[in-house]
Amino acid sequence: MGGWWREIAGLLLPVDCAGCGSPRTELCERCRGLLGGAFSVRRVRPAPEPAGLPPVHAAGRYGDEVRAVLLAHKERGALGLARPLGTALAAAVGPLGVAGTVLLVPVPSARRAVARRGHDATARMARAAAAALRRQGTPARAVAVLRQRRAVADQSGLDAAGRLANLSGAMEVAGGSLALLAAAPVVLVDDLMTTGTSLSVAAQALTAAGGRVAGAAVVAGPDGPEIPSAAHRRR
Repeated sequence: MGGWWREIAGLLLPVDCAGCGSPRTELCERCRGLLGGAFSVRRVRPAPEPAGLPPVHAAGRYGDEVRAVLLAHKERGALGLARPLGTALAAAVGPLGVAGTVLLVPVPSARRAVARRGHDATARMARAAAAALRRQGTPARAVAVLRQRRAVADQSGLDAAGRLANLSGAMEVAGGSLALLAAAPVVLVDDLMTTGTSLSVAAQALTAAGGRVAGAAVVAGPDGPEIPSAAHRRR
């Protein structure tokens, strides 16, 4: 219900750009360009790189405006941003070179975080990305087959080693998904890559279940080897 009211409010009430605050536009052309336009999609790598991390491509660089857009969508329920964010994710999928149908698998958020926000931001972006890829002629499906099997701590204050200890063994493939995973290659999707731990643990869970992980796509990646973990509240 909360998500429905936010969508109605977004249609009826004037809004400012989620990135820079320009009036009367949910996302201005400049900020839209930062999501894969002004900067080319590129491969990103954390340092140190966790074991099992697949190739990761980012649509944009993690900066003030991009950070603001991601937070507006995830934390403040600006659901209209899902489409441009999904378009950015779709752009990041392209360089992975997946032939045929591609399965977009969102990295799961903690249930308590989804309940607090009133929506699953990453799953919503994955669906928008799949739709964008289909419009471009690439068969794509968003399938939320990963789930957290146990509670995990908030990762915002953890370094790479702490995140790995926090997430190790925390993800699994939902029952009944094995045949689906065997049918097509998988691309993991998330909003942001910091240390790469979430993506590597997710990839390991999918591989253990028989999935073929072709890579990962994120909206934003770091300029340098790592984004300070406290800069963006993770799951």
